[in-house]
Amino acid sequence: MPTGPAAALAALTLIVNASVLDGTGAPPRQVAVRIDAGRIVEVGDLTPRAGETVFDAQGLTLAPGFIDTHSHADDDLFEHPDALADVSQGITTIVGGQDGGSAYPLKKFFGRLEHKPAAVNVASYSGHGTLRDRVMKDDFRRVATSKEVEKMERLLDKDMKAGALGLATGLEYDPGIYSAPSEVTALARVAAAHAGRYISHVRSEDRNFWEAIEEIVAIGRDARLPVQISHTKLAMKSWWGQSDRLLKRLDEARASGVDITADIYPYLYWHSTLTVLFPKRDFEDMDEARLVVNEIAPPDGLILTQYDAEPTWVGKSLAEVAASRNEDPAVTLIMLVRRAEERRKATGDAGESILGTSMTEEDFEALLRWPHMNLCTDGSLEGSHPRGFGAFPRVLGRYVRERHVLTLEEAVHRASGLAAEHMGFRDRGFIRPGLAADLVLFDPQTIADRATITAPHTVSDGVRTVWVNGQIVYQEGRVTGRRPGSVLRNSSTQGASTSLP
Repeated sequence: MPTGPAAALAALTLIVNASVLDGTGAPPRQVAVRIDAGRIVEVGDLTPRAGETVFDAQGLTLAPGFIDTHSHADDDLFEHPDALADVSQGITTIVGGQDGGSAYPLKKFFGRLEHKPAAVNVASYSGHGTLRDRVMKDDFRRVATSKEVEKMERLLDKDMKAGALGLATGLEYDPGIYSAPSEVTALARVAAAHAGRYISHVRSEDRNFWEAIEEIVAIGRDARLPVQISHTKLAMKSWWGQSDRLLKRLDEARASGVDITADIYPYLYWHSTLTVLFPKRDFEDMDEARLVVNEIAPPDGLILTQYDAEPTWVGKSLAEVAASRNEDPAVTLIMLVRRAEERRKATGDAGESILGTSMTEEDFEALLRWPHMNLCTDGSLEGSHPRGFGAFPRVLGRYVRERHVLTLEEAVHRASGLAAEHMGFRDRGFIRPGLAADLVLFDPQTIADRATITAPHTVSDGVRTVWVNGQIVYQEGRVTGRRPGSVLRNSSTQGASTSLP
């Protein structure tokens, strides 16, 4: 195989001896792929041309670069432009602005990325929470007035014109949790006017989950735009085993004309904050604390990943902290939130985050099989959840090779072509002439995640080479230093999803 800068910069490359999965879900084909100036120009029975770099895939699987439809890599991409966490698992495009939080304004963020590209392509939603914060500032613990909603609409309109994919909400988080459904629907209509989309960390993933599902269905119906559920889960014991009920409701919504889709990451534990465990934001409510430890996150499955009020507790579970204090876990939970909130008031930052276990393997596998479910990481480049480094290889290793939940071609489709369709990308996600040369070469027999809770930044096995816009950004366990990523804009924006560096 060619290596080094010459290989990475080759304008004309022919990849031979690959088992090609084109991203459609079709079986693999033994064909060659020609790349020129960042694009796929030919696929088929091809012979090398004079002066062309020939890349021998040695029988491994060549797939479209993976698209992470729910990423937090945009948070620190300028500090880590090589994006090791992403490219090492075959991700070539990340979609940021998630959970209601986005860069502001997006026009400036996109301009900065075009001036200083990263190793991966970047798209972004406009975050509802960000817009709400700009308009309502500290006075956000209430329903917005009509004039305030109008101001948010104007800000969203600017972001959409700059190229936002649509509107993203985080309705379990501040400040979005205080919004009325009518506020979100009004903003979704602005996104729809620009042929945009809506993606949501729904208003509840536990206590009021079914009502939250009805809300996103209603937004899709009333605003007439595609809607997507972020990091789908049944995160409460009372709902375990009811994945069929959820999928039946989503299928009904689709049959009625609502274009609803979803994404998922392959872990049974999530990463968030203590605050999110108390939707009424009453941090002294002992009944809520008992509900949390009995229904949502068992004490031995709720782990502190950051706790600046008492750093020695980081890495410990709620059960361990409670035992050290000889307390009931619910009492300890109240104490932990209280101390974090006291720190927030004193410094402006609560300085806390948690991992919580609250899902079942059976539900996850049922959700993964849904034909309209694509993959995501919900991870960041330096996060404390292993999903940031391991999500896509974990699906291909554990759920394809070991558990046979999906076939290899189905999983690649979820990671590439289906994800592209869900995000509205028209020029990538498939291996076909005319599309961007975002590609990943991997070994289906060895690909596997290696990141863990205690070592979340461990690089996965099995990913050999990754191309972004025709340039090699990752090869044999190392980034190359090339940063050919593009900004991908909403397809209604002039020049959207077509510019290459």
